[in-house]
Amino acid sequence: MYFHSRTEAGEILAGRLMQYRYENSAIIALGQGAVVVGAPIAQRLHCTLGMFLTEDVAIPGENVSVGTVSQGGGFVYSKELTEGQAEDYYSEFHNYIDDQRREKTQRLNRLMINGGALDVEMLKEHVVIVVSDGLRDSTYLEAIADFLKPIKINRLIIVTPVAAVAAVDRMHILADELHCLNVTDNYIETAHYYDVNDIPTHEQAISIINNNILNWI
Repeated sequence: MYFHSRTEAGEILAGRLMQYRYENSAIIALGQGAVVVGAPIAQRLHCTLGMFLTEDVAIPGENVSVGTVSQGGGFVYSKELTEGQAEDYYSEFHNYIDDQRREKTQRLNRLMINGGALDVEMLKEHVVIVVSDGLRDSTYLEAIADFLKPIKINRLIIVTPVAAVAAVDRMHILADELHCLNVTDNYIETAHYYDVNDIPTHEQAISIINNNILNWI
């Protein structure tokens, strides 16, 4: 299943979540592309919209993402690596990885100061709807699960237009409810599943978030 745009995919997903309209619910978008998917859901459900900030740590010259740093300083190893591969990379590049973790955390802190922060208060005692624009693996799911662990929420729902089989398997474990429009065992890249790939800049994504309530339907 392919989509014209992330907005179209979000509108389809919104139709599946209408039972949560006017409920104490909040949407967390996993990145800037996910903000576009999450916006029509937030508009239809009349709920808040926020973005979860992450930065990948890549090994120089290897074209390999070894892990992801999230706001608050959390770190998870890439689920595209086996446990043995992750251990080998850390053993060989531990100084570089630790430096990158600190650098990426500082960058995320600066983005949060400039308006990219996810308000934890809007999640407490809420139905939390985590939105992605596509999941190749469960790395970002692990990162958001780690972030949410100390927060008391009522229910966790994960929604995405497209995901790999391994990501869906993990969604079944992490979430109380999930909605995935296209499950594939041959995930190519997220952009492949959209005709229009107008991913917003960080600033544009924040503008969408800030104007969310004005666009409630």
